[in-house]
Amino acid sequence: MIGWFNSHLVSMVDGVAYGLLLFTLAVGLSLVFGMMDVLNLAHGTLYLVGAYVAYALSDGSWLGLLIALVVGLVVGLLGGGLLAAAVAPLQGRGHLDQAALTLGISLIAAEVLVMIFGGEVLPTAPPVALSASVSVLGHTYPVYRLVFIGIATALAALVYLAFERSSIGALVRATVADRDMVRAMGVDTRKVLFGVFGFGAALAAIGGVLGAPIIAPGPGIDERVLVLSLVVVVIGGLGSVRGALIGALLIGQVQTLGVALVPSYAPFLLFGAMLLVLALRPQGLFAPARA
Repeated sequence: MIGWFNSHLVSMVDGVAYGLLLFTLAVGLSLVFGMMDVLNLAHGTLYLVGAYVAYALSDGSWLGLLIALVVGLVVGLLGGGLLAAAVAPLQGRGHLDQAALTLGISLIAAEVLVMIFGGEVLPTAPPVALSASVSVLGHTYPVYRLVFIGIATALAALVYLAFERSSIGALVRATVADRDMVRAMGVDTRKVLFGVFGFGAALAAIGGVLGAPIIAPGPGIDERVLVLSLVVVVIGGLGSVRGALIGALLIGQVQTLGVALVPSYAPFLLFGAMLLVLALRPQGLFAPARA
Protein backbone atom coordinates (compact mmCIF):
# COMPACT_ATOMS: atom_id res chain seq x y z
CA MET A 1 0.00 0.00 0.00
CA ILE A 2 2.80 2.39 0.90
CA GLY A 3 4.55 1.51 -2.35
CA TRP A 4 1.40 2.25 -4.36
CA PHE A 5 0.94 5.55 -2.54
CA ASN A 6 4.55 6.53 -3.21
CA SER A 7 4.28 5.57 -6.89
CA HIS A 8 1.21 7.71 -7.44
CA LEU A 9 1.97 10.59 -5.07
CA VAL A 10 2.61 13.06 -7.89
CA SER A 11 -0.69 12.15 -9.56
CA MET A 12 -2.58 12.62 -6.30
CA VAL A 13 -1.00 16.01 -5.60
CA ASP A 14 -1.81 16.94 -9.20
CA GLY A 15 -5.37 15.86 -8.48
CA VAL A 16 -5.55 18.24 -5.52
CA ALA A 17 -4.28 21.16 -7.63
CA TYR A 18 -6.61 20.26 -10.48
CA GLY A 19 -9.54 19.83 -8.12
CA LEU A 20 -8.97 23.18 -6.42
CA LEU A 21 -8.82 24.84 -9.83
CA LEU A 22 -12.16 23.25 -10.68
CA PHE A 23 -13.52 24.53 -7.37
CA THR A 24 -12.78 28.16 -8.30
CA LEU A 25 -14.89 27.58 -11.41
CA ALA A 26 -17.64 25.33 -10.12
CA VAL A 27 -18.47 27.19 -6.91
CA GLY A 28 -19.60 30.28 -8.82
CA LEU A 29 -21.67 28.18 -11.19
CA SER A 30 -23.17 26.28 -8.26
CA LEU A 31 -24.10 29.42 -6.34
CA VAL A 32 -25.63 31.18 -9.35
CA PHE A 33 -27.58 28.10 -10.44
CA GLY A 34 -28.45 26.74 -7.01
CA MET A 35 -29.22 30.01 -5.23
CA MET A 36 -30.29 32.36 -8.01
CA ASP A 37 -31.84 29.65 -10.25
CA VAL A 38 -29.92 30.92 -13.30
CA LEU A 39 -28.22 28.47 -15.68
CA ASN A 40 -25.13 30.23 -17.04
CA LEU A 41 -23.51 28.32 -19.90
CA ALA A 42 -21.05 31.19 -20.47
CA HIS A 43 -19.27 30.41 -17.21
CA GLY A 44 -16.41 28.59 -18.94
CA THR A 45 -15.84 31.64 -21.12
CA LEU A 46 -15.06 33.68 -18.00
CA TYR A 47 -12.26 31.24 -17.15
CA LEU A 48 -10.95 31.44 -20.70
CA VAL A 49 -10.94 35.25 -20.65
CA GLY A 50 -9.01 35.20 -17.37
CA ALA A 51 -6.50 32.74 -18.81
CA TYR A 52 -5.96 34.91 -21.89
CA VAL A 53 -5.47 37.92 -19.60
CA ALA A 54 -2.73 35.96 -17.79
CA TYR A 55 -1.10 35.06 -21.11
CA ALA A 56 -1.20 38.66 -22.32
CA LEU A 57 -0.06 40.41 -19.14
CA SER A 58 2.07 37.99 -17.16
CA ASP A 59 5.72 38.67 -18.00
CA GLY A 60 7.37 36.35 -15.51
CA SER A 61 7.37 38.93 -12.71
CA TRP A 62 5.26 39.29 -9.58
CA LEU A 63 4.04 42.66 -10.84
CA GLY A 64 2.84 41.09 -14.09
CA LEU A 65 0.89 38.45 -12.16
CA LEU A 66 -0.60 41.09 -9.85
CA ILE A 67 -1.70 43.23 -12.81
CA ALA A 68 -3.23 40.17 -14.49
CA LEU A 69 -5.16 39.35 -11.29
CA VAL A 70 -6.52 42.89 -11.00
CA VAL A 71 -7.52 42.99 -14.66
CA GLY A 72 -9.04 39.50 -14.39
CA LEU A 73 -11.04 40.57 -11.34
CA VAL A 74 -12.39 43.66 -13.11
CA VAL A 75 -13.20 41.74 -16.28
CA GLY A 76 -14.95 39.04 -14.25
CA LEU A 77 -17.07 41.53 -12.34
CA LEU A 78 -18.03 43.38 -15.51
CA GLY A 79 -18.74 40.14 -17.36
CA GLY A 80 -20.85 38.85 -14.48
CA GLY A 81 -22.79 42.10 -14.33
CA LEU A 82 -23.49 42.03 -18.05
CA LEU A 83 -24.59 38.40 -17.93
CA ALA A 84 -26.84 39.08 -14.96
CA ALA A 85 -28.44 42.02 -16.81
CA ALA A 86 -28.90 39.84 -19.90
CA VAL A 87 -30.64 36.98 -18.09
CA ALA A 88 -32.69 39.12 -15.66
CA PRO A 89 -35.61 39.54 -18.11
CA LEU A 90 -35.70 35.76 -18.58
CA GLN A 91 -36.30 34.86 -14.94
CA GLY A 92 -39.48 32.89 -14.70
CA ARG A 93 -39.26 31.66 -18.28
CA GLY A 94 -37.35 28.48 -17.50
CA HIS A 95 -33.77 27.30 -17.83
CA LEU A 96 -33.98 26.58 -21.55
CA ASP A 97 -34.17 30.27 -22.45
CA GLN A 98 -31.33 31.08 -20.04
CA ALA A 99 -29.21 28.29 -21.48
CA ALA A 100 -29.84 29.39 -25.08
CA LEU A 101 -28.97 33.02 -24.32
CA THR A 102 -25.80 32.34 -22.33
CA LEU A 103 -24.67 29.66 -24.78
CA GLY A 104 -25.04 32.16 -27.63
CA ILE A 105 -23.03 34.73 -25.68
CA SER A 106 -20.28 32.18 -25.03
CA LEU A 107 -20.08 31.20 -28.72
CA ILE A 108 -19.77 34.83 -29.79
CA ALA A 109 -17.13 35.49 -27.14
CA ALA A 110 -15.18 32.38 -28.19
CA GLU A 111 -15.04 33.57 -31.80
CA VAL A 112 -13.88 37.03 -30.73
CA LEU A 113 -11.11 35.48 -28.62
CA VAL A 114 -9.97 33.35 -31.56
CA MET A 115 -9.81 36.46 -33.71
CA ILE A 116 -7.67 38.22 -31.11
CA PHE A 117 -5.39 35.40 -29.90
CA GLY A 118 -5.49 32.88 -32.75
CA GLY A 119 -6.54 29.25 -32.87
CA GLU A 120 -3.68 27.65 -30.95
CA VAL A 121 -3.32 26.72 -27.30
CA LEU A 122 -1.04 29.30 -25.69
CA PRO A 123 1.19 27.88 -22.91
CA THR A 124 1.39 30.38 -20.07
CA ALA A 125 4.46 30.41 -17.83
CA PRO A 126 4.19 31.15 -14.09
CA PRO A 127 6.34 33.86 -12.47
CA VAL A 128 10.03 33.05 -12.79
CA ALA A 129 10.35 32.84 -9.00
CA LEU A 130 7.81 29.97 -9.00
CA SER A 131 8.98 28.15 -12.12
CA ALA A 132 11.35 25.77 -10.33
CA SER A 133 10.59 22.34 -8.87
CA VAL A 134 11.03 20.98 -5.37
CA SER A 135 11.32 17.50 -3.91
CA VAL A 136 8.16 16.07 -2.35
CA LEU A 137 8.92 12.75 -0.60
CA GLY A 138 11.52 11.97 -3.23
CA HIS A 139 9.48 13.19 -6.20
CA THR A 140 10.02 16.46 -8.06
CA TYR A 141 7.00 18.72 -8.26
CA PRO A 142 6.47 22.23 -9.69
CA VAL A 143 6.60 24.99 -7.08
CA TYR A 144 3.82 26.94 -8.80
CA ARG A 145 1.30 24.14 -8.35
CA LEU A 146 2.09 23.88 -4.65
CA VAL A 147 1.66 27.65 -4.28
CA PHE A 148 -1.59 27.43 -6.23
CA ILE A 149 -2.85 24.75 -3.84
CA GLY A 150 -2.18 27.10 -0.92
CA ILE A 151 -3.86 30.10 -2.59
CA ALA A 152 -6.89 28.09 -3.72
CA THR A 153 -7.31 26.54 -0.24
CA ALA A 154 -7.36 30.02 1.30
CA LEU A 155 -9.84 31.13 -1.35
CA ALA A 156 -12.10 28.16 -0.60
CA ALA A 157 -12.06 29.06 3.10
CA LEU A 158 -12.97 32.68 2.34
CA VAL A 159 -15.83 31.66 0.06
CA TYR A 160 -17.17 29.29 2.72
CA LEU A 161 -17.03 31.96 5.42
CA ALA A 162 -18.64 34.55 3.11
CA PHE A 163 -21.64 32.38 2.22
CA GLU A 164 -22.04 30.18 5.29
CA ARG A 165 -20.91 32.33 8.23
CA SER A 166 -21.64 35.96 7.35
CA SER A 167 -24.61 38.31 7.19
CA ILE A 168 -24.17 38.57 3.41
CA GLY A 169 -24.50 34.82 3.09
CA ALA A 170 -27.58 34.88 5.32
CA LEU A 171 -29.14 37.52 3.06
CA VAL A 172 -28.45 35.42 -0.03
CA ARG A 173 -29.95 32.32 1.57
CA ALA A 174 -32.99 34.28 2.73
CA THR A 175 -33.47 35.60 -0.82
CA VAL A 176 -33.40 32.04 -2.11
CA ALA A 177 -35.84 30.78 0.54
CA ASP A 178 -38.39 33.59 0.27
CA ARG A 179 -37.66 36.33 -2.25
CA ASP A 180 -40.97 38.12 -1.63
CA MET A 181 -40.32 38.39 2.10
CA VAL A 182 -36.84 39.81 1.56
CA ARG A 183 -38.24 42.28 -0.95
CA ALA A 184 -40.91 43.31 1.57
CA MET A 185 -38.14 44.15 4.04
CA GLY A 186 -36.84 46.76 1.61
CA VAL A 187 -34.01 44.74 0.06
CA ASP A 188 -33.56 45.01 -3.69
CA THR A 189 -33.30 41.34 -4.61
CA ARG A 190 -31.98 42.28 -8.07
CA LYS A 191 -28.85 43.59 -6.37
CA VAL A 192 -28.47 40.24 -4.62
CA LEU A 193 -28.70 38.50 -7.99
CA PHE A 194 -26.13 40.84 -9.52
CA GLY A 195 -23.86 40.45 -6.50
CA VAL A 196 -23.85 36.65 -6.54
CA PHE A 197 -23.48 36.61 -10.33
CA GLY A 198 -20.59 39.07 -10.22
CA PHE A 199 -18.90 37.17 -7.39
CA GLY A 200 -19.11 33.85 -9.23
CA ALA A 201 -17.90 35.41 -12.48
CA ALA A 202 -14.97 37.10 -10.72
CA LEU A 203 -13.95 33.77 -9.16
CA ALA A 204 -14.01 32.10 -12.58
CA ALA A 205 -11.88 34.86 -14.14
CA ILE A 206 -9.39 34.82 -11.25
CA GLY A 207 -9.30 31.03 -11.58
CA GLY A 208 -8.39 31.56 -15.24
CA VAL A 209 -5.53 33.91 -14.35
CA LEU A 210 -4.12 31.58 -11.69
CA GLY A 211 -4.92 28.40 -13.60
CA ALA A 212 -3.49 29.41 -16.99
CA PRO A 213 -0.15 27.62 -16.29
CA ILE A 214 -2.18 24.47 -15.44
CA ILE A 215 -4.93 24.60 -18.10
CA ALA A 216 -3.58 26.88 -20.82
CA PRO A 217 -5.96 29.09 -22.83
CA GLY A 218 -7.03 28.02 -26.29
CA PRO A 219 -10.10 27.23 -28.41
CA GLY A 220 -12.40 24.72 -26.76
CA ILE A 221 -11.00 25.19 -23.25
CA ASP A 222 -14.12 27.10 -22.21
CA GLU A 223 -16.29 24.12 -23.16
CA ARG A 224 -13.97 21.70 -21.37
CA VAL A 225 -13.97 23.56 -18.06
CA LEU A 226 -17.72 24.20 -18.30
CA VAL A 227 -18.46 20.48 -18.62
CA LEU A 228 -16.14 19.68 -15.71
CA SER A 229 -17.76 22.41 -13.61
CA LEU A 230 -21.24 21.07 -14.35
CA VAL A 231 -20.13 17.59 -13.28
CA VAL A 232 -18.75 19.03 -10.04
CA VAL A 233 -22.00 20.89 -9.39
CA VAL A 234 -24.09 17.76 -10.00
CA ILE A 235 -21.91 15.71 -7.65
CA GLY A 236 -21.60 18.32 -4.91
CA GLY A 237 -25.16 19.64 -4.96
CA LEU A 238 -26.54 22.94 -6.20
CA GLY A 239 -25.80 25.98 -4.04
CA SER A 240 -23.38 24.21 -1.70
CA VAL A 241 -19.87 25.62 -1.20
CA ARG A 242 -18.80 22.51 0.68
CA GLY A 243 -20.30 20.31 -2.02
CA ALA A 244 -18.45 22.20 -4.76
CA LEU A 245 -15.16 21.71 -2.89
CA ILE A 246 -15.64 17.99 -2.18
CA GLY A 247 -16.97 17.35 -5.69
CA ALA A 248 -14.07 19.23 -7.29
CA LEU A 249 -11.45 17.37 -5.24
CA LEU A 250 -13.13 14.06 -6.10
CA ILE A 251 -13.16 14.84 -9.82
CA GLY A 252 -9.55 16.03 -9.62
CA GLN A 253 -8.48 12.65 -8.28
CA VAL A 254 -10.65 10.73 -10.74
CA GLN A 255 -9.12 12.64 -13.64
CA THR A 256 -5.45 12.45 -12.65
CA LEU A 257 -5.40 8.96 -11.17
CA GLY A 258 -7.59 7.70 -14.00
CA VAL A 259 -5.06 8.92 -16.58
CA ALA A 260 -2.21 7.37 -14.57
CA LEU A 261 -3.85 4.01 -13.87
CA VAL A 262 -6.26 3.29 -16.73
CA PRO A 263 -5.62 5.86 -19.47
CA SER A 264 -7.87 4.05 -21.96
CA TYR A 265 -10.89 4.38 -19.65
CA ALA A 266 -10.07 7.76 -18.10
CA PRO A 267 -12.68 9.70 -20.16
CA PHE A 268 -15.42 7.37 -18.89
CA LEU A 269 -14.44 7.49 -15.21
CA LEU A 270 -15.52 11.13 -14.92
CA PHE A 271 -19.11 10.46 -15.95
CA GLY A 272 -19.07 7.11 -14.17
CA ALA A 273 -18.44 8.93 -10.90
CA MET A 274 -21.27 11.34 -11.67
CA LEU A 275 -23.70 8.53 -12.50
CA LEU A 276 -22.79 6.70 -9.28
CA VAL A 277 -23.52 9.77 -7.16
CA LEU A 278 -26.78 10.42 -9.03
CA ALA A 279 -27.86 6.83 -8.47
CA LEU A 280 -27.17 6.98 -4.72
CA ARG A 281 -28.03 10.63 -4.00
CA PRO A 282 -29.79 12.39 -6.91
CA GLN A 283 -29.71 15.82 -5.24
CA GLY A 284 -25.92 15.70 -4.86
CA LEU A 285 -23.70 14.96 -1.89
CA PHE A 286 -24.25 18.21 0.01
CA ALA A 287 -27.30 19.85 -1.49
CA PRO A 288 -28.72 22.46 0.93
CA ALA A 289 -32.12 21.77 2.37
CA ARG A 290 -34.94 23.63 0.64
CA ALA A 291 -37.78 25.27 2.45
